[in-house]
Amino acid sequence: MVNYLSVNGAKITVATMDEKDYISLTDMLKAKHGDFFISDWLRNRNTIEFLGIWEQIHNPNFNYGEFAIIKSQAGLNSYKISVKEWVAKTNAIGLKATAGRYGGTYAYKDIAFEFGMWISPEFKIYLIKEFERLKAEEQRQLGWDIKRNLAKINYRIHTDAIKENLIPPELTPQQVNQIYASKADVLNVALFGMTAKQWRDSNPELKGNIRDYANVSQLVCLSNMENLNAVFIADGMPQSERLKKLNIIAISQMKLLTDDHRIIDLDEKSQD
Repeated sequence: MVNYLSVNGAKITVATMDEKDYISLTDMLKAKHGDFFISDWLRNRNTIEFLGIWEQIHNPNFNYGEFAIIKSQAGLNSYKISVKEWVAKTNAIGLKATAGRYGGTYAYKDIAFEFGMWISPEFKIYLIKEFERLKAEEQRQLGWDIKRNLAKINYRIHTDAIKENLIPPELTPQQVNQIYASKADVLNVALFGMTAKQWRDSNPELKGNIRDYANVSQLVCLSNMENLNAVFIADGMPQSERLKKLNIIAISQMKLLTDDHRIIDLDEKSQD
């Protein structure tokens, strides 16, 4: 993924590499007056010391032996090293030299901020401020995308629910008056219209139980019914009466859950 920063009139590329943000030093260099090169920055002893400390903290594969040799030569008039040489010799990860459409020299944000100081203190401050603005915008966009995706998922769940006729059937007097062996089957009959055994007999090829194949809307409804059933039992309500009430509640809640897609649909259209 590629984004851009605008700092003192310079358009600076920010690229995601290995799930981390790298900022283009090549683009940043355009903001520095005069003929300067990244290799000029790299030959500075303070730069090498900073890069070495950064790699020691972030890079377990950093080559300390090669780093020691480079450090001993840094600052000498005859010393010069390119980004590619630095990476190849030390296994550094903070700097990257890339080719192609977005080619150039990139640095992890901490190092890019340090490079910004080499251009000017003012440039560094504005670079950090612009980068923070970009990250804040990305977080807002991420929240927006999550909200939209959840709305789409819920919409799909709800429309699928209607297609599958998931509104529970109204129970017959025979079903209401039948004595069920467990509280679980009372809820199963109220919501699914059948006991666990009846479902298994009807679906011998499927593994698990009826609840394993329930969708999100049914599971939400089932959770609500479990709480209500506990209250009804505590009140001493007979099973037949509990079952009838739970069935009415299941029908009502599933209608609400499956109809709710219209609200989500309207919300999506208003945000487009």
